[in-house]
Amino acid sequence: MNKPKSASKPTTARKIIAENRKARFNFEILDTLEAGLVLAGTEVKSLRRNQSNIAESYASFENGEFWLINSYIPEYLEANRFNHEPRRHRKLLINKREMSRLAQSVDREGMTIVPLKLYFNDRGRAKLEIAVARGKKLHDKRETEKQRDWNREKSRLLRDRG
Repeated sequence: MNKPKSASKPTTARKIIAENRKARFNFEILDTLEAGLVLAGTEVKSLRRNQSNIAESYASFENGEFWLINSYIPEYLEANRFNHEPRRHRKLLINKREMSRLAQSVDREGMTIVPLKLYFNDRGRAKLEIAVARGKKLHDKRETEKQRDWNREKSRLLRDRG
């Protein structure tokens, strides 16, 4: 007797390579978007070793395309002379409609496009989660820190109480 297969949701297995943790502190995140990356073979091999840094990188709109600037993917040591440049500009693969919406928000409203996470999706493709963000002022950062401290203290009090 065959049992019917359960209708389970497909799992979204993400292998996170790099995360920009400072972005949520330094910027007010307004909208997020998943973008693909144009990578060389040695870059993918280096990413599979979890070696990357996107903390100081940003996305820029140049010549009708979005580019990831100042991201660091180290050279793949076994590739000898066929290696890539560690800090080269990498093209982002974004839908045309999304690209025009992002370009308008950057031009008109003075927003910034910052990367949040670099990961491999369930199909093994390298993806970058980018966000349209507005820079926080110093007093906003202090308010965020106060709120974080209060939440930490509140959870400590509740844990000790019960």
